[in-house]
Amino acid sequence: MGEIKKALKQLKKDAYQEYKGEDKPTKKESVSYFGRCVLYSSKLIFKEKEIITFAILQLVCIGLGYYLWVQMLDWIPEEVWESTRHSDNGSPADYVLLLWSFICVGLTTYPLGLLTACMGAAHFLHENGEESTIAKCFRIVLPRAWPIWIFSWIDGWWTVKRILERLPKKRDRVPLAQKLINEAIYQAWKIASLGFLPALIIGRGVADSCKDSLGVLKTHFKSICQLRIAYSVICWVFGIGSYIGCIFMAPYIFSHMSNDNDIYTFYVFAGVPMLVALFFIQVFFRPIYILSACRIYSNYVRENNIPIALPTVSKFSSTIVAFLVLAAIIGTVCLYRDALGITQLLSIPYK
Repeated sequence: MGEIKKALKQLKKDAYQEYKGEDKPTKKESVSYFGRCVLYSSKLIFKEKEIITFAILQLVCIGLGYYLWVQMLDWIPEEVWESTRHSDNGSPADYVLLLWSFICVGLTTYPLGLLTACMGAAHFLHENGEESTIAKCFRIVLPRAWPIWIFSWIDGWWTVKRILERLPKKRDRVPLAQKLINEAIYQAWKIASLGFLPALIIGRGVADSCKDSLGVLKTHFKSICQLRIAYSVICWVFGIGSYIGCIFMAPYIFSHMSNDNDIYTFYVFAGVPMLVALFFIQVFFRPIYILSACRIYSNYVRENNIPIALPTVSKFSSTIVAFLVLAAIIGTVCLYRDALGITQLLSIPYK
């Protein structure tokens, strides 16, 4: 796990060095390129309909993960939230909630990562002239489940942190220049890592997958950058739409607040427009994004004569056990939070 994390951090560092010195395509060019990607991806999606199944299951996973995360907000008393208005210091609740968020992301990204990899597996099976099925896709990705999970967990956590950093804050002390650098590093990572998952799917090791992903960035910079920019624009549009939806829902949300735990109530209702936006992104646009990234990587593979070795034998993955253990820990916390002293920690006000 440590080696995989180290390799991905190095990829992030190298990606930013490559990314910051290149001329980026415009948003108009990128959206136009994404439109061309729709043609190939749509044909494959209509032929291999399990891709839509994977996309819908991803949406369900995100919804359940979000619901699980907001449960801890309900465990924090209203007086603790009230104490934040008069304090610049932290509380034990901050650290417990941070750890809870990290674990919830990890629990959610396990199925998310596998389902994303299954979309890629459907692409490679199609290129090999083989029929794609749900079972066959899972047989391909499960032997690579550990690096897929760790990659998805790291990527998911960085994404959550970036989303939180973008939200408006009352006491935001981060300089604009630092925000722009953080955003550039994040986008460089997203662009450079697009080849990592396809490389894992075809049987490449972690080190070779990082090398291939960086190679795709160097040799197909314009295509992969256009794909990422267009997808980011789409996510921003739906994200803003979700934010506007929250504003329109505000009177309804406030009418259901009873002062017992207003923060929890707000986040539960705010999840509705968020999931509506995610429905369109996950079902209509993300499959196109993933399949297009795999197609770019396929071109890189052909240009460099890289062998494709899709697993043909089903293999049990120890990640299933790890996932179940993590789920059991989450369940234990939910059921026995009072006995474990978690409720008491969450009740300590800010000072």
